[in-house]
Amino acid sequence: MTSIASWNINSVRARIGIVEKLLREEAPDILCLQETKVECGTFPKEMFRALGYEHIETHGQRMHHGVAIVSKVPLTDVRKYDWQANGEARHVGVTLPSGVRLDNVYIPAGGDIADRDLNPKFGQKLDFFGRMTEWAGALDQPTVLTGDFNVAPLESDVWNHKALLDVVSHTPIEVETLGKLQAASNWVDLGRHFIAAPTPLYTWWSYRAKDWEASNRGRRLDHMWITPDLLPQALSHRIVQPARSWERPSDHIPLVTEFAF
Repeated sequence: MTSIASWNINSVRARIGIVEKLLREEAPDILCLQETKVECGTFPKEMFRALGYEHIETHGQRMHHGVAIVSKVPLTDVRKYDWQANGEARHVGVTLPSGVRLDNVYIPAGGDIADRDLNPKFGQKLDFFGRMTEWAGALDQPTVLTGDFNVAPLESDVWNHKALLDVVSHTPIEVETLGKLQAASNWVDLGRHFIAAPTPLYTWWSYRAKDWEASNRGRRLDHMWITPDLLPQALSHRIVQPARSWERPSDHIPLVTEFAF
């Protein structure tokens, strides 16, 4: 079996302690990180290697963005796509020993205004999805796509559907755009495959909340998708919600999926 975890860590160096805690407690075979906020040359590899994660692929950037895949199993065929066409480090992909490809992505948040004319960042987000959709339509091997998608698509993926309809991450145009990406390869959303709607499911809670757990104003921004040919090998999927209360937490929590490959 192979377990794959994904986590927007919001600075891997600032939160290296809780990354180590996750690896010791959950021991995934592979960890995909987003928003690492570190250049490739200064990625903190020592801790990972000490715990047996010898294979490390990064696509980094100083103080911003950044993604990484750390693994106990060999990684080959490393790819780094620029889906925003602006040089930002938001994707890294590899092939696993099983022949499955694994793509780790940090999709732009998109700013605060859901209008590409008034907010160029929102337009860049939609265009990012457009390029990903073209890529997904041409896939020719079993693939796991994971990361921070920065869209909560379902009503039960947010704490209040009506209140967030005009809030970036849950607007109708973002949900529609994400749907086009999902349709391009008939992706299976493992979060909702294993934890069916309308059960509430969140992976992000704002730092602004005085007591995030009591208010529970969450959104499901982080996802793990697979091409349909991998569905028989997907054994379980869960969130690690206690991580939101660990020391100096990320505002996101990890996802962990077990596969039979």
